[in-house]
Parts: sequence; structure tokens; C-alpha cells
Amino acid sequence: MAGDLKLQPLLAGYFEGHVGNGGALGHSLCPGPSNFSIPEPSDDQRRRYRTIWISDIHLGTRGCNADLLIDFLDSTDSETMYLVGDIIDGWRLKKKLYWPASHNDIVWRILKRAKRGTRIVYIPGNHDEVVRQFDGLNFGGVEIQRAAIHETADGRRLLVLHGDEFDAIMLAHRWLAVVGDALYELLLVLSGWINAVRRRFGLPYWSLSKMAKHKVKNAVEFISRYEEVVTRAAAARRVDGVVCGHIHTAEIKEFDGVTYYNDGDWVEGCTALVEHFDGRMEVLNWPEEIARRDALAALAVAGEAMARAA
Repeated sequence: MAGDLKLQPLLAGYFEGHVGNGGALGHSLCPGPSNFSIPEPSDDQRRRYRTIWISDIHLGTRGCNADLLIDFLDSTDSETMYLVGDIIDGWRLKKKLYWPASHNDIVWRILKRAKRGTRIVYIPGNHDEVVRQFDGLNFGGVEIQRAAIHETADGRRLLVLHGDEFDAIMLAHRWLAVVGDALYELLLVLSGWINAVRRRFGLPYWSLSKMAKHKVKNAVEFISRYEEVVTRAAAARRVDGVVCGHIHTAEIKEFDGVTYYNDGDWVEGCTALVEHFDGRMEVLNWPEEIARRDALAALAVAGEAMARAA
């Protein structure tokens, strides 16, 4: 298997081999770009960044906040984009086939970025580990790598990886990770119901699972230990920092001169890590960005109404 392969046949083959009904699903993954269920905006009013990192999208699950991610992709652009693992949720798709049109929209938007010249680097995680066998290959402009070294505009070297290799539960007790995944899925279903009610009352997105994770002492301790272990591993590689995902908790922290970055997820927090053109790093919380944008739009409308009335 060599050369510049296509990402779409890879996805179709993956589903055919791991879920079944591959022909029908493979066809659904290959619509024409004009067949977006949510069309791309025609204007180019996008925020430009040097680099964007996103992870833990979990395409193929009901927990994926596809509409928020589509809004993010339609509002931003970059020279390089890293997909830092768990883009597709193979664990869930093995159990039940779920692939709505909006998940196609996300795949196509990423492929279109590659076609426009954005460098796309896909670092598979534990939920899409089947893609790891293609390490070093290029699928339709998407580079597959187990890990990468990114150099920022100000000359810092960052190790980029998904991070499941540092999860003690994942390494020692895979069965426990699977059970935890099922319980987590239940929390996401409850969160979906809550947010459906909140939308009816005009309230913004809120994550039950994220709140629960921050309230449970053991979860907080696990996250803290995980961050330290990942950062120590990065220090051993003699880099200036590390970018990962996996634990669905966006963060920027310093540990003994090494910077830990986590880009978060698109299930709970809906966040991305971005690098500005001067090398400055920032976590974008997209629900907050949308709320800010809507507030500014409302102020503008109110200002126009006042001006007309004056």
C-alpha cells in the first residue's frame, strides 16, 4: 500500500471491516461537496491562525457536537491543522452504526482544507487506533503520523500526540476503559436531553459530563496526574512543550519549564488550541465564542435601531 491514497476509501474500508454495511456507509461518506447538509458560508471572513489543534471529535457517536464544530471550521482557517486523535469513534461504531449527514460535512470540510493547501496531520488515538497501521502514509492530503514535532513561530518545539499511551487505566485495564466509556456515553445522552430543553428556552450549550468530571475528586486527581506524566515524558524528549487530547479537558500549564497544552474535545467542552502568527498559544472555547459573537450582533442590531429612531 503506497502512494497518495484517498481518505474516503480508507474510511469506507474501515467501516466495512469493523461495522458492516460498508457499501451503503461508504457511499454516504462520499457525497459531492455541493451536497453538504450544512453548506459552507460563501464569504471568507474567517479568523486566520498559524496552527489549529483539535481532537476527540468522536464522529459516529451522538455525543459529537457536530454543529458547533462545523461553525468553528467555517469561522477559522490555518496554515496547519493537527487532528490529535479520536476523530472517529471506532469503539462505538463497532457496536452500533450511527453516521448522520453532519458528520459527512465535517469530513468534507477537512478534506477541502487539505485541497486548499492547509497541511493536515492526523495523529490517531485509542478510539480510532485502526488508522495507526497507516503511519507515514498520505491519504488525500492528510498525513498519518503516530506523533509529530511542531515548531512554533517563536522557535519552540512541541511534541504532538493523542496521549492515551500515558493513561494507566487504558494501558493496564482495557476492559475498565470500555466500561467507563459506556457510562460516559450515558452521561452524554443525558446531557443531550438537557441541552435540547435549554435550546427551547434560548439558553447556551452546557455540558453535564464536564461538570460531573470537575466535581468528582478522583477525576480531578486523575487529570492532574495525567498532565504531570505527559509533561515529564515530553521533558525526556527534550522539547519545550507537549500538545495532546484524550482526557477531554482543555488546559495550558507550565511544569518545570515544559508547557503542557491540551486542546480539549468536541463532545463536552467544544474547544480548540490555536497558535497565532507570533507563536502565542490560546485555547478557544467555542460555545463562549458563539455567545460573544451573538451578543455583539445583538448590540449592533440595537445600535442600528437606535440610530434609525434618532
